[in-house]
Amino acid sequence: QVQLVESGGGLVQAGGSLRLSCAASGRSFSRYSMGWFRQAPGKERDFVATINWNGGTTYTAHYGDSVRGRFAISRDNAKNTVTLQMNSLKVEDTAVYYCAAAYGAVGAGPRTDYKYDYWGQGTQVTVSS
Repeated sequence: QVQLVESGGGLVQAGGSLRLSCAASGRSFSRYSMGWFRQAPGKERDFVATINWNGGTTYTAHYGDSVRGRFAISRDNAKNTVTLQMNSLKVEDTAVYYCAAAYGAVGAGPRTDYKYDYWGQGTQVTVSS
């Protein structure tokens, strides 16, 4: 069983930056693919980024179209954490951001959320104009 806790959300002006962190409990963190999703009120859950475990010590990062070039996902297996660095934030980035985990590779893109087994409770990100 894996437990996930997000942190780092808050209020920021458009064009600013914010860094989200996700702390995971449980063993074998390095063998899990990690993802970030977001959901705004009245909207569907949106894929943001993932860093997939490809076996061994190899990982591959992928990003949603709306955040590619602005966001960066990374992980620190020694600390059981995954980070989402968000730059050049836009008002439309406002949402609750969720960290998720799945054993093995899960791919990336729309409708991959069903592949994740564990979810955090979310952290609010609000971008003002």
